[in-house]
Amino acid sequence: MIKKNVLLFVPMIGGGGVEKNLFLIANYFSHQFQKVSIISTSKEYKNKFNKNIEFINPANDFWCKFKNRRLKIIICLFLLIKYYFNSHKFTVLSFQGNLYCCLLCKILKIKIILRSNASITGWSKGFVKHFLYRIISKMADKIIVNSQEFKNEYRKKFNIKTHCIYNPLNKKEVIKNSKKRINFSFFKKDTINFINIGRLVDQKDHITILKSFTKLKKKTNYKFRLLIIGDGINKSSLNDYIKKKKLNSYIKIINFQKNPYPYLKKSEVFILSSLFEGLPNVLLESLSLKKFVISSNCPTGPREILDHGKNGLLFKMGEENDLLKKIIYYLQNKKRCKKLTINGFNRLWRFDYHSNLEKYVKLIGS
Repeated sequence: MIKKNVLLFVPMIGGGGVEKNLFLIANYFSHQFQKVSIISTSKEYKNKFNKNIEFINPANDFWCKFKNRRLKIIICLFLLIKYYFNSHKFTVLSFQGNLYCCLLCKILKIKIILRSNASITGWSKGFVKHFLYRIISKMADKIIVNSQEFKNEYRKKFNIKTHCIYNPLNKKEVIKNSKKRINFSFFKKDTINFINIGRLVDQKDHITILKSFTKLKKKTNYKFRLLIIGDGINKSSLNDYIKKKKLNSYIKIINFQKNPYPYLKKSEVFILSSLFEGLPNVLLESLSLKKFVISSNCPTGPREILDHGKNGLLFKMGEENDLLKKIIYYLQNKKRCKKLTINGFNRLWRFDYHSNLEKYVKLIGS
């Protein structure tokens, strides 16, 4: 047990990849550090954490109901100030609102470690934003990124040294959860079943997938089904596109699932179409269940996971014709593609749950 207090700063907890990592990291820390606390407005996720973790949230539920991201960050900054005046020395690990949290910690002279979750390409657009991120990021005591490519981005764009720690993959848990029974008849035995899991937002670029499958239906006679799992602001427009192209029998969008793994297990191919990522957990989870992966060649993560095409196929992001080529390649070369999947499965040791969490402990404990 390391005699150190660690505070995790996470204003909003949802059901995405960042949150999966948060649950694993926080619960692991609770056995390694003297005290672990979490500041968040998301009370509903309290039961996801070990009982010895202190969960700090607004006393009045009124402050938890706001949906505005920036407002939630401000509320949590006030909670951090309150915690500072009532606690002994501690280290902050920030998952969200990194710039605000870093600035406050420097004013209060608190040790701050930033965990950067997604490629700089995605969130540092525009001169002013780029400048602010560069200046404030340099104030952090340490920065953790989740891929080597991401680490190189920080060095080239900001001239900042970072520590690369891969997202911890609990492969056994993924396999275990995939065995739960579901009543789902959309996938057929005589169809090639594709799947995508992710938030329905611009970053994930689902329209490229839909356009590609529209052309697959027009140009070939392959029988297929495509399932998209997720919620987000683009849900209605994506459903409108499916309806307009008369693809309702072939493509289906269902709501976010707390346990999407049984659906993933029933599929044959996972497709990721993102414009930017950090290190997409869903690719690791797909390979854990030995599913073939086709991914956009976006910054950062997919190239590293798929080893530049040795463990799956990469297509040019935003280009539905290139995605279509990769889908047809898979359909015509299943035996060869199965070997790529096995390669990917065998290379998952890099993302091992225990070894990567130990790297967190070592970095924060030093």
